[in-house]
This record gives sequence, C-alpha cells and structure tokens, in this order.
Amino acid sequence: MFTGIVEEIGNVVAAAGARMRVNCRSVMADTKEGSSIAVNGVCLTAARVEPDGFWCDLSPETLARTNLGALSEGSRVNLERPAAVGDRLSGHIVQGHVDGTGQFVSLDALPDGNWWLKVRIPQSLDRYMIHKGSVTLDGVSLTIAALENGVLGVAIIPHTYESTILGSYRSGTMINVEVDVIGKYVEKLLVSGS
Repeated sequence: MFTGIVEEIGNVVAAAGARMRVNCRSVMADTKEGSSIAVNGVCLTAARVEPDGFWCDLSPETLARTNLGALSEGSRVNLERPAAVGDRLSGHIVQGHVDGTGQFVSLDALPDGNWWLKVRIPQSLDRYMIHKGSVTLDGVSLTIAALENGVLGVAIIPHTYESTILGSYRSGTMINVEVDVIGKYVEKLLVSGS
C-alpha cells in the first residue's frame, strides 16, 4: 500500500519492452530485491537492486494499462516506497494498481502561486470520481476540485509542483489514473447485494 506522497523523482536510464532501469537515491535507502516501489503510481517489484537505482520487469497488463510502456531513456518518474505499518497516512490509500490512463489537457499558473491541472479521464472511470474525493495521478495523491464533461480539475500546490513530474506534462502526455479503492468496493457491494 502507498499513500500518493512522492518521495523522489527518478530517471529512466534503460527501457526495453518488459524491462526498465530507474536511477534514484532516496528510495534506495531500505530497498532490497523483491521490494515494491511505486513508479508513476504503478506498484513494481525491484527485481535487481544497485546502489544508485533498480531494475524492474513490466508485465503485459502493466504495459497495456499504464504509461510505463511509453517511457524512454531520460524520462522522469515519480517514486514512492510502500507505507510502513505505523506511518502517518498523509495522502490516501493507494494500491499502485492503475485503473487506466488519462490525457493531459492543461496546466495553468494561478495568481496565488498554485497551479490548475486538467486531465481528460476515461469514461469508464468517471463513476468513481466525486467532488472533493481522492484520485491518484502518476502516483500523486490529489483532491478532485472539479469534474465536468470527462475533464478532471485539481489544484497543485507549489510543493507538489516542484517535487513531482506534474509540471513537465505536455500536449499528448498520458497520465496514470488510480481511482479511490473505497468507491470500487462500495460499487461491488451494491451490485452484489441486489
């Protein structure tokens, strides 16, 4: 389980189909072979650990459902280690199981130093989005501030803008989207109970 609070921005130094190497420092502190690391919000296993990064394998499901297959050498990625028992849950419950990809619409500076990010989300995920609810975009825990015609709006504070890859989005960028898991469980219970 993760919280959506990004610890570090890593750099992809090798990406060839189902294998990827990420250079990083902070998340390596207690990472060992077999540890989980969220890369752009995708829970991956550190298959090989080196002092300055790790290698991971990407399954066909991961390549089909996330933006990781589009990464290349030099791509920057959001990284987070799993939450430890007893830690504060600063974001929200994030599984690292991406539900689909959205498409970057815009990122506009606001007069107060914050930013306004708009992302077009897949229609299949719209039912899990509620105003003031939680959503994870590329591994970042965010609060839904607006939702209109399939476009999600979130406010980005300066710390988040500077500590994640959100500020690097350009036209056509695919963004990993994980909806709040509680909504999926509620839906399943309601459907099963009828």
